[in-house]
Amino acid sequence: MPDILTTLQHEHDQLRALFERMNATEDAQEQERLQLMEQIEQLLIPHAKWEETVFYPAFAERADHAQLKTHAAAIEEHRAVEMTVLPDVKGADAGSRQFAGSAQVFGELIDHHATEEENKIFAAMRELYDAQELADLDAQYAQWKESSFAEVMTAYAKTKTAVQGAFRVHDNPL
Repeated sequence: MPDILTTLQHEHDQLRALFERMNATEDAQEQERLQLMEQIEQLLIPHAKWEETVFYPAFAERADHAQLKTHAAAIEEHRAVEMTVLPDVKGADAGSRQFAGSAQVFGELIDHHATEEENKIFAAMRELYDAQELADLDAQYAQWKESSFAEVMTAYAKTKTAVQGAFRVHDNPL
């Protein structure tokens, strides 16, 4: 039976592979970098928004005090990506060292976050929720990803980070 933890783990692995490909690009490969960023956003944004709106609240509902600290850290990492790291990448010229450096930091933060999530939150979720509940969350996630709400939320997040990135470049050119 599929479960949400397996699905999210698979998406983490896909993101790691995309960032690996991104880090292997050269400055002259602007189009490839832009295509990889598009793929990263298409996978990451719905994943992150669903975690924030459904998965993390479900975790927090049954978490103990120490687990709630992990929950708070995970939310803060999402905020760091959305408000700082992603706008920095989107605001940089895809053929620049700034882009390469920002994309590297982006990938490292995503990898760190995913590893922490897998080792702490996923492990706790296996204790806090039974197999049927995890399967139900997986079904909810699959349905949510196909919804117009997910589409609108993803479009809004992409637009917001693009606008933040445009202003960031003008405020802090490297």
